[in-house]
Amino acid sequence: MQIAALPEPPYYMVSFTSQRTNLDDGYGEIGYAMTKLASQQPGYLGFESARGADGFGILVSFWKDEDSIRAWKAVVDHVEAQRRGRKDWYSKYEIRVALVQRAHGFDSGSQQTASDT
Repeated sequence: MQIAALPEPPYYMVSFTSQRTNLDDGYGEIGYAMTKLASQQPGYLGFESARGADGFGILVSFWKDEDSIRAWKAVVDHVEAQRRGRKDWYSKYEIRVALVQRAHGFDSGSQQTASDT
């Protein structure tokens, strides 16, 4: 996993924080398929994710606009993955949508300096 390369703001982010159950039953395969499918959707900009050994995870996806987010939520295969998540893979989750108005960062391997935008 790496930090997503994103355009200059504004853009939207969807934060999906979750606590996994102990049931695996295809979780990795579906997660990979959803990541690939999301990347093919209009308005998709990238994603970042991490999951701890305790099952707590954060996935942040980035989108051009709210219409793109709504369209992704309604994709049939994604709807099925959401159903499986509630039924099998997550004991709890929260989804938050936010408008990113500013972004800045640091890269020790780069000669450029970071600045607030």
